[in-house]
Amino acid sequence: MTIARPTSLSLSRRRFTGLLAASALVGAPSLRAQSGNRLVLGQSAAFTGAAAQLGIQFHAGAKLFFDQLNAQGGVNQTRIEIRQLDDGYEPDRCAENTKRLLADDVFALFGYIGTPTSVVALPLATQAEVPFFAPFTGAMSLRQPFNRMAFHLRASYNDETELIVRQLTNLGLKRIAVFHQNDAYGRAGLDGTVLALAKRSLEPVATGTVERNSVEVAQAVATINAARPDAVVQISAYASCAAYIKAARRAGYGGTFYNVSFVGTQALADALGKEGAGVAISQVVPSPYSPSRPITREFLAAIAKGGNQVQPNYSSLEGFMAAKLFAEGLRRAGGRLTRDTLISGLESIRDFSMGGFNVSFSPTNHVASGFAELSMIASDGRIRA
Repeated sequence: MTIARPTSLSLSRRRFTGLLAASALVGAPSLRAQSGNRLVLGQSAAFTGAAAQLGIQFHAGAKLFFDQLNAQGGVNQTRIEIRQLDDGYEPDRCAENTKRLLADDVFALFGYIGTPTSVVALPLATQAEVPFFAPFTGAMSLRQPFNRMAFHLRASYNDETELIVRQLTNLGLKRIAVFHQNDAYGRAGLDGTVLALAKRSLEPVATGTVERNSVEVAQAVATINAARPDAVVQISAYASCAAYIKAARRAGYGGTFYNVSFVGTQALADALGKEGAGVAISQVVPSPYSPSRPITREFLAAIAKGGNQVQPNYSSLEGFMAAKLFAEGLRRAGGRLTRDTLISGLESIRDFSMGGFNVSFSPTNHVASGFAELSMIASDGRIRA
């Protein structure tokens, strides 16, 4: 995979005033993102590091859709491209990447990966009045208060943790602990879990943390195992969650593990191998392995048409669906394309079936879906929904 690297061209005059105040840019790029029938989206995401598979797979799915759409003439004769920058899932790098992309005058920001990175990027996009589309995060802080520039495809972490806690308590499992990343993402998932437990007059029996991009989980395992929970809800990326599961089991824990979708389901299964059997993950898009929905059949057909270069998994399907939803908004924006007409086009998407997956925006609601369901890693390593 080729990843674009920052350049050091000068800032375009048209965007200088607004971006200087927002970002204190020095020596930022001046490359025009839009020329003729070409529209460029900017994506800062993890393409290296402990969360790399999330960025790689999401981008691959989105690029698959856009490449095949472009081969058919694009949308209203406009080709869509993604300029990608690697932030390693680190907020400081993401902020710098975002400033550079905005200085390049990208049409919109697309497919950012993670809460801590999106939290620093969204204010920059808002100040520059650039749409921030389909971030790979369910944090409520990015949804409330309402932001006209932010559009979300996926359900929230509150939706996912409510589903997980409801499933556990329906099974009679009430001693629930939380292992979470020590940052905005982990706190968002912890808050959702605490909220769901409180609705049932419960609270976590223990919590443990891990630093972002770290697999140092020994203290968290010791703290949580000592509380003897029935289940552990995990709010972290796949590397640390896999490390925690392995260490907890080696230390004698025999309960169950539940993860939210950001963990990266296929990456988690790959990291766990045979130890993944029985680990549950909530999902916010349909199964990429079952052709029961038209969107999955379309996705699998696109992969085959593209020479089977993209791995079918939840992350790549979400990227594919995000690209498809963006293209629908672009189509509805009409021939006179501006960021405002794109926003109006997206807000006109009401009760729209995207291959059997219902999405809806409005001028007061920019969260397309509340869909959440549970999946589980089987003994053969496959994902069962």
